[in-house]
Amino acid sequence: MNRKALKFILILSLALNISVLAAAGYVYYRHSSGYWVTPFGTVMKRNYFFFEELSLRPEQAAVMKERGTVFRAEIDGRRKEILEKRKELFALMRAEKADTADIESTIAGISRMQEDMQRRVAAHILEIKAMLDDDQRQGFMDLLEKSMRKGHRGCSSIGQES
Repeated sequence: MNRKALKFILILSLALNISVLAAAGYVYYRHSSGYWVTPFGTVMKRNYFFFEELSLRPEQAAVMKERGTVFRAEIDGRRKEILEKRKELFALMRAEKADTADIESTIAGISRMQEDMQRRVAAHILEIKAMLDDDQRQGFMDLLEKSMRKGHRGCSSIGQES
């Protein structure tokens, strides 16, 4: 090969490598750039709380934001645990000789985890609701219902985390 061909291949290789790195960086940035999936499956910006649409007093907003941040971290952790259990379930089902007892046990574990998460979501909603006046409470429940209808697409956490 002559020098021109080698230079061309080198430049082409560099361009390809740079584009792959740029694409990987974009995907990483998009995943870590501050989005959160609600318990109802709606994707929201991490620093946005839908209760900000309510007419809250400053002290209410501060307390709700603090509790919401803690709640989101907890729910994200639980969602990841459930996702890991689902991966474990698929690995069990993928096995050459699937052990139905292990599969049933894993399904039961996933169900318990989902039930615990749903109880935590309900407790958080009631905790927040108790901090609001009548008009705010109505608006809060309307926002939750809207979020639930918008985000409910079946099994929302599959494929959400990677």
